[in-house]
Amino acid sequence: MAEGLARHTLGDRVEVSSAGSKPSNVNPHAIQAMAEIGIDITDQHSKSVHTIDPTGFDLVITLCTEEVCPILPRRVRRLHWPIPDPAAQAPGDPQARFLAARDLIQQQINTLAQTLDHE
Repeated sequence: MAEGLARHTLGDRVEVSSAGSKPSNVNPHAIQAMAEIGIDITDQHSKSVHTIDPTGFDLVITLCTEEVCPILPRRVRRLHWPIPDPAAQAPGDPQARFLAARDLIQQQINTLAQTLDHE
């Protein structure tokens, strides 16, 4: 969801790439949550953080909470947005967890967009 939201919100201003600690198929709840706001992520695929070289990035944003966050070279600027994994086994409606995560990520990306506009 973060990749889709960033691409949609930030457009050509940035190059967006995403990866996770436990890559799998894109969750159908994520696809539905994004479709509700007009963003199609059905062509996205989950990638392992081990396949990406963070030294080529100006900024890395981590969303991890309970899971292990990647260790980054000191020179890579990092933002940490501790947003609970909506796919984690938890009580309650899974779709509601994905909607909540989507909205939190969108708020953070909107704030980042404002920062980029002032740089």
